[in-house]
Amino acid sequence: MARIHLIIGPVGAGKSTFAQRLYRDHAALRLNLDEWMARLFRPDRPDTGIIEWYHERTARCIEQIWSLTRSSIDVGTNVVLEIGLIRRRDRERLYKRVDAAGYELTVYVLDAPRELRRERVEQRNHEKGETFSMVVPPDMFELASDMWEPPEEPERSGRDMRFIDTTGG
Repeated sequence: MARIHLIIGPVGAGKSTFAQRLYRDHAALRLNLDEWMARLFRPDRPDTGIIEWYHERTARCIEQIWSLTRSSIDVGTNVVLEIGLIRRRDRERLYKRVDAAGYELTVYVLDAPRELRRERVEQRNHEKGETFSMVVPPDMFELASDMWEPPEEPERSGRDMRFIDTTGG
């Protein structure tokens, strides 16, 4: 049976780099929310009200990504999801959908110290390399980092959840 590989963690934890390896290893479709947001909405981004603007578009993208995920899993194709979900309640919504559909799920939790993640994001913003999809300004890095809620025991219980060290050590 095909499997959903969900990657979660704060900005700069190494999720995109890990996702590239994972989708190749599992011959999977890779769906990255940041790529969708950059391609579909970057030209229309307003100067004010960015948070509300972002949340509404993110919700629409995640609905479409879920639709593609279901179609892919139903025809036997593994899916790697890199769609944010830095808050527990957002992950719980996805878990309910996965469970209701009877799909197999592995959750990969990536994290690293904030200073290392900040350095990675600054480097990615500057180099615009293979995992670059959009500039993450310092204030957005801090906001997203503050919002990150690592999985605790109730969320981990009964799930295939793997913690990945991305510190390079």
